[in-house]
Amino acid sequence: MQETARPHVLSPQSFDELLGGGGGPATVDALRASERSWRLLVVRALLDAAATAPTGPLPPLTEGWRLLSRAWSVATPEVERLLSYPAVGVWAAHTLRRLRGTADHDAPLWAEAGHLHALAASAAVRAGLEFRTDIPVRHGWAVLPALGAMRVPGGPDWTVVEVLAEDGDVTVAGRRLGGPDWHAPAELRADGCTLLLDDIDPYRALRTPRLPEPLDSAAEWQKLFDSAWEILHATDREEARALADGLVSLVPRPRSERFRPHSASSGDAFGTAVASVPDDGEQFASTLVHEFQHNKLSAFMHLFTLYEGRDTRLYYAPWRDDPRPLGGLLQGVYAFFGVTAFWRWRDHPLGRFEYALWRAQTAHALHTIGRSDGLTDLGRRLVAELAGRLEPWLAEPVDGRARAAADLAIADHRATWRAYHLRPDRGTVRSLVAAWPHEAPPVAPGHGPTLVPGRPVRGFDTRAVLARWLLADPAGFERLRDDPGATVSGARPEDIDLVTGRTAEAMRACHARIVRGEGDPETWVGLGLAARAEGDPAGEGLLAQPELAAALHTELDGRADPLELGRMLPPDRP
Repeated sequence: MQETARPHVLSPQSFDELLGGGGGPATVDALRASERSWRLLVVRALLDAAATAPTGPLPPLTEGWRLLSRAWSVATPEVERLLSYPAVGVWAAHTLRRLRGTADHDAPLWAEAGHLHALAASAAVRAGLEFRTDIPVRHGWAVLPALGAMRVPGGPDWTVVEVLAEDGDVTVAGRRLGGPDWHAPAELRADGCTLLLDDIDPYRALRTPRLPEPLDSAAEWQKLFDSAWEILHATDREEARALADGLVSLVPRPRSERFRPHSASSGDAFGTAVASVPDDGEQFASTLVHEFQHNKLSAFMHLFTLYEGRDTRLYYAPWRDDPRPLGGLLQGVYAFFGVTAFWRWRDHPLGRFEYALWRAQTAHALHTIGRSDGLTDLGRRLVAELAGRLEPWLAEPVDGRARAAADLAIADHRATWRAYHLRPDRGTVRSLVAAWPHEAPPVAPGHGPTLVPGRPVRGFDTRAVLARWLLADPAGFERLRDDPGATVSGARPEDIDLVTGRTAEAMRACHARIVRGEGDPETWVGLGLAARAEGDPAGEGLLAQPELAAALHTELDGRADPLELGRMLPPDRP
C-alpha cells in the first residue's frame, strides 16, 4: 500500500463553492480524496503508537496489517471503500487517543487496537481471500466492519474468536456468515443514492464505542428515505447528487419527541450521520443536509485553518442550549446555513416558520463570529461569504403567522440562554438595589455580566416545539392542550397561552409563579414575552436582561414587582 505522496489541491471553483456553503459532486469527490489521505495518516499514526502496546490474546498488529495489504493488492477498490468507511475513522482516532493517553474507555486496549484484525478480516472477505485470523469479541458480538456482526453468546465480556475463509466459505466462531446468528446491516436505496444503515459497528456512534443494536426491520427507514430523497432531488438536483456521493452510512437511533430530532456527525468520520427516526421525509431531508454540511466543513478544515486556538471564549449558539467554543459555533453556522437554504424552498406553514427562524438565527451567529479575533483570514472570508449570501434572504417575505411564531422562538431562546448562563455583576446588583425604588431607568454601573454555564431544566426550544405543533398539526395541538408536558417535555399551560396569542393569560400565570417564589429562567422569559406582546414596556427590559431582573428580585426578597423591575431595565443588552 505504498504510493508517491502528492498534495491535495482544490480547484478554484470547488474552493469558492465550499466558502459559500455549497459544493457540487466534483467538490465532494475532491474532499473524499483528501479524507482518504487523512484516514491513512491517522491509521499509520495508530500503528506507530501501538508498536509497543500489549496485544492480549490477539496476534501482533503487524499480522493484521499484512492481511489488509494482501487484500488491497487483490481488490484495491473494495478495500479502499472499506478504509474510507466512516466508522473506521472513528476507530482509528479514538484508539490513537487512547494510546496517547488523551482518551479513556472501559474496553481493554488490546481489543480496541486489535480491531485492526477485524478490519483486515473484513477486507480479506471482500477480496475473496482464503485466510485465518482472530478478532476481538465485545460482550458477545464479533464484528466485521461494514459487513456484519456475529452473535457469540456464552463467553466472557472480552475475548477473541477465529475468522476462517476456505473453500469459498467464511465462518466466524465456527458459524457461517448468513446464518441465524449473523446480522448484516441493511441498505437504504433511492434512485442512485445508497446508504448503509449501520446498526452494528462498535465505532458507529462517533464518540464512544457501543454494542451492536440490530434493527428488527429497516422498512420504516426505507420509506422515510424514499420521501427524503424525493424532496432533496426536487429541491436541488446537483446538491442532492453531491450528498449521495459523499454520504456512505447512516447510524439509526431510536425515535425522539416529535419536532425534536437528534442527529450528529464527526470530523473523524467523513461520510456518515447519526440520526433518530425522523418524523417524516421532510425532517429527514433537513437532517441529512444539516449533517452533510458538517461533513464538508470538517473535511475542508483538514486542509485549511479557519480559526486559531487563542480564542478560548464561549459563545451563544442559537441552535444549542449550552455555550459553544469558536470552532463549534463555526460548525453551527455552516450547518444551519445549509438548513436555511433547504427550508427556503418549503412552501407551507411549518416550512416558512423554519426558514424565518433559521435565517435570523444564522445571521445573528455570523455577526457574532465575525467579531472574533480568533478567525484566520480564510475564516473571515468564509464568514463573509456566508453572510453575504444570507443577507438578501432576510428581506424575503414570510407569512405573518409563521414570522410571528419565529420571532417568538428567537426572542425566547436568546433570553432563556442569558437567564441560564449569564450572572450579573454584583456591584451592579447592589447599586440598583440601593437605588430602589426609583422612577427613571438607571445607567447600570459596574461591569457587564459574566458567563457561568448553568444547568437548564428543559430544552430552550420548548415553546418553539409547541409552535411547530400548532403550525403543522393543529388537531394534534388541540389534544395536547390539557397536559402539554405529557407530549412536549417541560411544556406548561402558560406556554400554550404564549404560542396561541393568549398573552394576557400567560402574563398573569408567569407573574403569579414568580410571586410564589417559583421564578425559574423560563418563567422570567415567559413574563417578558407576554408583556412585550401586551405592549407593556417591562417586556423589552425583561427580555434584554432576564438574569439581572431575577437577581434583583432575589436580592430584594421579592419586595419588587417583577413587571416594575422589567420597566426599570434598559431594553438594550450590555
